[in-house]
Amino acid sequence: MNASSDLSCDAFLGGRLNIFQPVKGYRAGVDPVLLAAATPARLGESVLELGCGAGVASLCLHARIENLHLTGVELQPFYADLARRNAEENRADLTVFTSDLRHLPSELRAQSFDHVIANPPYYERSRSTAADDAGRDLALAGETPLEAWVDVAARRLKPKGYLTMIQKADRLPDLICAMQGRLGSIRVRPIQPRVGRVAELVLVQGRKGGRAAFILEPALLMHKGVRHEHDGESYADDVLTILRDGASLPWSR
Repeated sequence: MNASSDLSCDAFLGGRLNIFQPVKGYRAGVDPVLLAAATPARLGESVLELGCGAGVASLCLHARIENLHLTGVELQPFYADLARRNAEENRADLTVFTSDLRHLPSELRAQSFDHVIANPPYYERSRSTAADDAGRDLALAGETPLEAWVDVAARRLKPKGYLTMIQKADRLPDLICAMQGRLGSIRVRPIQPRVGRVAELVLVQGRKGGRAAFILEPALLMHKGVRHEHDGESYADDVLTILRDGASLPWSR
């Protein structure tokens, strides 16, 4: 299927997925792929993605694990339609609701899930400059606070279900604070660009009803070496297996 002039059709997971995205506007990169890799879903389980965009994270899960029951929520109709189109293109069982996550339809409020995943906007609206493209601006700095994302996720989780999120490292305190009293067994994996660089992103997981102590996981190093020294990719080998082969990113014990 060909992309139209305002869309591109991009290969993910080494060509296992074909994803339609706007040429201009918010475009998914490696972040939703890492989010899917860190989600410990198993065959036959149910997954809800809040703010699913064009559906990349959910579809990466579909490519790795058979017989998942996938549901997405997306505020922007344009991206919700893209997620539906991408699900059809990749033969995935993904149902997408066009909705504000704070006002979910009754059909969705009646359901609970083994996993909730989310890649909330990275920037606080009050501390960021608006992007020229409205869709990109909302994706990067939405109006919904992190606390609301966590609250909605916790309500939709089954007992012992997992919430897995990816977020900017400087918003980790807000995210952990939002999980307190709602989720337990919290663990964090920093994502470092290279050796000697500070982590820019974090993967965070909490469990409904979890009682285990907090765990700070070893950092995931995205690139080889301390600097970029030649043209082409320099991803670490374990990162390449995630980005190209759809491998999982397991949590310790």
